[in-house]
Amino acid sequence: MIGIIKQLFSATGPLALSLDGYTPRQPQIDMAVAVADALKNSSQLVVEAGTGTGKTFAYLAPALKSKGRTIISTGSKALQEQLYHRDLPQLVKALSASKKTALLKGRANYLCTYRLNQHVAHVPTDDSDVMHQLAMVAKFASETQSGDLADCIGIEDDAKVLPYVNSTADNCLGKECPDFQSCYIRKARLTAADADVVVINHHLFFADMAVKESGFAELMPKADAYIFDEAHQLSEIASDYFGESVSTKKLVDLINDLRAIYRAEIPDMLQLGKSLNKLETSVADLRLQFGVDGSRGDWREKLSDKQICAALHRVISDLDFVYQVLKLCLDRSDKIEHPFERTLAFKGQLERVFDTAQTGFSYWYETTRRYLTINITPLNVSAKFAQMMQDTGAGFVFTSATLSVDNKLAHFNASLGLKPKQSMMVDSPFDYPNQALLCLPRYLPESHADNMPHAIVKLTLELIKSAQGRCFVLFTSYRMMHLVAEGLTTQIDYPVYMQGQMSKRIILEKFTRHGNAVLLGTASFWEGVDVRGSTLSCVIIDKLPFAAPDDPLLQAKMQDCQMQGKDPFAHIQLPQAVIALKQGVGRLIRDSKDKGVLVICDNRLVTRQYGQVFLKSLPPMRRTRSLEDANKFLQQIN
Repeated sequence: MIGIIKQLFSATGPLALSLDGYTPRQPQIDMAVAVADALKNSSQLVVEAGTGTGKTFAYLAPALKSKGRTIISTGSKALQEQLYHRDLPQLVKALSASKKTALLKGRANYLCTYRLNQHVAHVPTDDSDVMHQLAMVAKFASETQSGDLADCIGIEDDAKVLPYVNSTADNCLGKECPDFQSCYIRKARLTAADADVVVINHHLFFADMAVKESGFAELMPKADAYIFDEAHQLSEIASDYFGESVSTKKLVDLINDLRAIYRAEIPDMLQLGKSLNKLETSVADLRLQFGVDGSRGDWREKLSDKQICAALHRVISDLDFVYQVLKLCLDRSDKIEHPFERTLAFKGQLERVFDTAQTGFSYWYETTRRYLTINITPLNVSAKFAQMMQDTGAGFVFTSATLSVDNKLAHFNASLGLKPKQSMMVDSPFDYPNQALLCLPRYLPESHADNMPHAIVKLTLELIKSAQGRCFVLFTSYRMMHLVAEGLTTQIDYPVYMQGQMSKRIILEKFTRHGNAVLLGTASFWEGVDVRGSTLSCVIIDKLPFAAPDDPLLQAKMQDCQMQGKDPFAHIQLPQAVIALKQGVGRLIRDSKDKGVLVICDNRLVTRQYGQVFLKSLPPMRRTRSLEDANKFLQQIN
C-alpha cells in the first residue's frame, strides 16, 4: 500500500497528470503514507498538518484506495461542501476510483416538505421576511433533487424561515409522516448507507452516538475508518453531546407546532388555544428574569434566586396544563400524539434542572436576546470518547493545522483520551520568513486599558493605508469590534464590512470581490476562512484569545483541574488560547504566492513568560516591534 500511495503522489503519478499545477510535496506524501497505514491496520493517527501541506488530498486518496467504508467528518459546513463538491470529484476522476461517495448533513439542513406545505397552507406569522422566504423555499421545493437548503439561493444559515421548513428530532413524524417515502433526510441516509466514502460533520457524528446510546436507530452507517479534519474542535463539540440541555427555543417551537395543528385540525378546541397562549407568556416571562442582553452564568447560583425558581415552576405548571388538555385531544387528531409525547419529555427535562448534585458536570445557562438554554455539560469527555473508539474497532485519523501547543500534541491527545499508534507534525511548505512579517507593536496600552480601542483604531488606520484596504481585523469581543468600527468607518475611504451586518458568506464574497476592503470579525472569522492572493495582505488581532474568565464552563473545568493538583492556567486556559490564536494567524498566508503582515496588539506576548509559548507555536515569520517596518513591508507588497 505504501508503494501505491507514493506512486499516486509522485511527479509521474495520476495526480500530477490530471491536476493543474500539482507538484509532489514530501510532507503531503509522508502524511498520506501514515493515513494509509492507520486505515489498513485500524489504528489511531494524529497529524498536525501546517497550512499548505495539502492534507485534504493526503487523507482522501488513501480513503479512496482503502478496502472498507470511510467516514470523513469536518468541523464546518464550508469544508464539508468543499470536500464533497470539489475535492472528492477531482480525486475520484484523477484516480479513476470506483468508490461511491455521499454527503450527509444533520437533519436541520434538509427541507421537510410536510412542514413546508403545512405552513404555506396556514402562514404561521405576519412577519414579511418569513412570508417572502416561504415563497422562495416553495419555489426551491419544486426544483430540488437533494432537498439541501444550502442550495436554496437567498436562504442563509440564519434565515427566519428555517424553523418552519425543516424538522427537528422532536417534531419529525418518522414513518407516520405522509411524505415519508419522498423524505429528503431518509433519501440522504439511504444514499449514505450505500456509499464507500461518506462526508459528514462533527455535530452529526456525535448526534449519531447520542441516538445509539438512547437505543434508537443510527443516523449514519457504520464504518471501517473515521477521519476527522478540523479535529481541534472535537473535544468541545463532544462535551455538548455527552451532556444535556433544555432550551426555551425548542419549547417555543413546540408551541408553534401545536398552534398550527390547533388551527388546522381542531379550531373548536378553544381551551388548547388558551393554554398555549398562557404557556407562551410564562416562557417569555422566564426569559425576562435574566435581563435584556445575552449572558452566560452558573445555573446553581441562579437557582438561589426565588423569582427565577418561581418563573420556572410557572412554566412547568403551564406545560402540565397543556399536557392535560392534549390528553383530551388525542382522539380528535392523529397529529397530536407526537407533540403530546414531546410535551411530557419537556416537563421531565425542566424538572431535572433543579437537580444539580451530580459531580463531574458543569451546570450553566446561556441567554440570547430571545431564548434561555440550561446546560448540564461533562467536564471531561476523554474516557467516554476512548471507550467509543474501542467499541467501534475502526481506524481513527485526527488532523488539523492547529493541534499542537509548544510543539507538543499532548494536550489534544489527553482531551479525547487518544493513545495514537503514530503522531506527527508536518510542517507547512510555505516560506514564512520571506512571505510574512509578524509585528508586535511597541508603546501599546495594556489589553484591558480604556484607551486600547483608540490605540487599535490609530494603528489600524496606518496599516489600512499601507495595505490599501486588504485587512482582516479580528477581535476577541463584540464590544471591542464595535468600538473600533465606530472609529474606522468615519476615517477611511475603503469599505468596512463588519460581522453581523449580513451573513458570513455574503460578507466574505463582498470582501473578496471588492479587492480593497476591510473586514472586522470575531470568533467565527478566526477559522475556516480562506482568502487567497492580494485581496488580503494584513491580519490584525486585538489581543490574545483567552476565554472569558467568568465563563461558567471554563470555571468548572478549572476547579476540577485544581482538585487534581494541576495548574488550571497551564493545562486549560493557555492551550485553548494558543490553538485559537493559531487559527486566527492561519488566515494570513493561504498560498505559496501570498505575502502579508500579521499584527498582534498584545504586550503580554513580550512581557509575560507564557508569551514564549504562543510565539513558539506560531509559524517561523520574521519578527519586528516596529510598526514602521510593517507599513514598509505592506507598501512593498502593494
